[in-house]
Order: sequence, then C-alpha cells, then structure tokens
Amino acid sequence: MISLTLACTSSDRTRPLMDGRFRVPGCDITFLPGEPEDIFRRALRDRAFDISELSMGSHIVTTARGDSPYVGVPVFLSRAFRHSAVYVRTDRGIRSAADLAGRTIGLPEYQQTAALWVRGFLREHYGVDTKSIAWRTGGERVAITLPEGFDVKPLGRDLEAALEAGEIDALIGPRPPRCYLDRSAPVDRLWPDTRAEEQAWFKATGFFPIMHCLAVRKDIAERHPWLPVELFRAFAAAKKASVEELRLVNVLRVSLPWIAAEAEAQIAAMGGNPWPYGFRRNRDEIAAMIRYAVADGLAAQQIEPEALFHPSVLDLPDLA
Repeated sequence: MISLTLACTSSDRTRPLMDGRFRVPGCDITFLPGEPEDIFRRALRDRAFDISELSMGSHIVTTARGDSPYVGVPVFLSRAFRHSAVYVRTDRGIRSAADLAGRTIGLPEYQQTAALWVRGFLREHYGVDTKSIAWRTGGERVAITLPEGFDVKPLGRDLEAALEAGEIDALIGPRPPRCYLDRSAPVDRLWPDTRAEEQAWFKATGFFPIMHCLAVRKDIAERHPWLPVELFRAFAAAKKASVEELRLVNVLRVSLPWIAAEAEAQIAAMGGNPWPYGFRRNRDEIAAMIRYAVADGLAAQQIEPEALFHPSVLDLPDLA
C-alpha cells in the first residue's frame, strides 16, 4: 500500500472516490479538493501533489518544451463548451465573431485551456485572424515565451474592471464577469443563445472540449508504473456510476425536477457517452488542441498526442 496525495475539484465524477465508494487498488489516497487555479499553480510551480488535476493547455505547453513534471492519464475531469465564455462590449460594434479581428481582448492567461479553445474555434470555424488581436492577460501560472508576431501582454489591472471601464473590447473567461451579471456596463455574450451555437459547433466538429486531465508526477509514475492504469480504471468506474445516478427516478439524486429526462436527452445527443474518457476515443480532439497551441505560439514544437500520456493507458477503453 502506497500513500499518495491527489488534488482535484469536487464533482459528481470525483466524489465517488473521495467518499470511498470507489478505491484505487494498492493506494491510500489523501484527497485535497480545491479550485483549479490554485491546484494548477501549486502543481506546476511547486510539484506539490503526487497526482493532480491539470490544465490541458499548460500540460501541452510544458510537454512540448520538455519540462513537464507530470504525465497524463486520459481521465478528463473537466470538459466544457466555451462559446459562453466570450463577453463583448455591445457599444463597440461587435455583432459576430468576425468583428473580433483587430480588437483588444482580455483573458486570465494566454495558456488557459478555455482561451486555447476559443482562439482555436475562432480561427478554424469562424475564420478570425487571432494574431490580429491584442491579447491582454492577468498573468501566467508558468512562464511562456512566444515567437515574434504575437501581441500578448499583461494588462496590469483587474480584467473585469477593465471590461466594465471600456479599456478592453471583450473578455474570455470561464466565469461571468460582474458587470455582465449586474448589468453595470454594456456587456453581453457574443453568442446570446450559446447552447444553440455550441450544439451546432459540436455537430460540425464532434468535439466536447477537454479542459483538464488527471496527471501523475513523473517520479511517482516511474516508481509505480502500474499506478496510471489503476487510476484510469477507478476514475472511469466512478464517472460511469455518476452518470447512471442521473437517470435514477425512484429518488432523484440531483435537486432538479426533470434531471432524468434531461440526462437521457443529453446522453443521446452526445452519442451515448456524454463524458468520454480514454485516449483513443479522444485522440482527434487532443490533436486539435495541440494544433491550436502551435498556431498560438504556445507549443515550442509539434508533438504527438501520445506524448502527453503514460504509455500504459493509451489503449484502455472507457466504461461508457
């Protein structure tokens, strides 16, 4: 039995492991729940955890330049469509994605996975020249070096305050800005009907954007090469149980009245597996993320998707 620390957000996919319903064989795991920003910063700067939820954007950046302290497991603890993450000043004549060209846009970090996805679909799906945009950041969790031709600089002040004051034209962020929520400034989502836009994009691409993966610190994986496989199996079983729980109708496990019917509809819309784990099933999507990172100047070199994950887990199937 080995003792390990594991940092991740608490969700329906992770709580079955946190509360002991599912266990990782051979492991006594101390779970350290937290918010992603803090977890990623401590993992990447301090190598603070044996196992960690990890930003896919940062994992691609560090793996491509050869200094990643972690190796991935294709357990995708966070996924999210990100059309809803684009907020624009409505007094700037921005009516479509094309209107973002040449603008000044804020984002928490240039390497943030949500921003990676937004820049990627702006380029490839909507035809926006993202290099024409002045990107203004709140800082980076790990240092990045970009090639010539990318206008990326720290803003030097609070991004939401800058949006409210009209100092930037738009903001990309996973949380709604205060001025959008309280309507204190002329700010709205670029796509007001984000669900319809996201569903159309999903139909065109087949991608449900991966945000975070599970990762094992490399020294731990080297000492215990069996660990990535056992982690994958345990997390896949926990996720399968969480999805099945949504469909229970004898006693609703989620505090929403029609959650079971909504779950059935969304499971069908997503092809039967609404939250797929596993490398082979997700390889094309991961390859697209690497392509985006190269186009953004974030990835120092083109890498194969396999390079991000421990070799023992590449062929493991998900438990749909």
